[in-house]
Amino acid sequence: MWKFLKEDIDVVFEQDPAARSYLEVILTYSGLHAIWAHRLAHFFFKKKLFFIARAISQISRFFTGIEIHPGAVIGRRFFIDHGMGVVIGETCIIGDNVTLYQGVTLGGTGKERGKRHPTLEDNVLVATGAKVLGSIVVGENSKVGAGSVVLKSVPANATVVGIPGKVVIQDGVKVKPDLNHQDMPDPMMDKCESMEMKIAELKQEIERLKNA
Repeated sequence: MWKFLKEDIDVVFEQDPAARSYLEVILTYSGLHAIWAHRLAHFFFKKKLFFIARAISQISRFFTGIEIHPGAVIGRRFFIDHGMGVVIGETCIIGDNVTLYQGVTLGGTGKERGKRHPTLEDNVLVATGAKVLGSIVVGENSKVGAGSVVLKSVPANATVVGIPGKVVIQDGVKVKPDLNHQDMPDPMMDKCESMEMKIAELKQEIERLKNA
């Protein structure tokens, strides 16, 4: 256990150049506090002491602003940078050497039962504000861009950006066609075009009735 705790501290120094001392990291890094609280909550969750587990996770949420369900399975050397607003669902599985930034959601897409949250394989990075939703897999060594919404599984060694998330780089090579933001779907524009078509149809019907 002490080995794992030390790994959690060491990864902060590797990932955050602002970290200056062990004392500072242990006392002031909310992401580290949330991870340690989760490891304790997960221990009780596996013992089927669900109330104690959930109470620990909610207390941790109150003090850190990071919500990790005690049922989530989290690997070694997990790092949450800044962390405020991070949400990790019950059936999430997170591998080793994974990094999340503030505002990330690893959530579900509805009220389905069973495995309903994402699996993040080893060495995945999810940037600020990204949402990874549903029982999908983000392959090892992949990156999810800031603000992206990922609804489909991501292959290994890929970079995903956009709403909905699309693979733009895989194995170091750009995926064609390139993702152009101006080509991304605009639901408001689609709705307006649909309404215009309907209005045109109604006008034609009114003219037909007038001439009948």
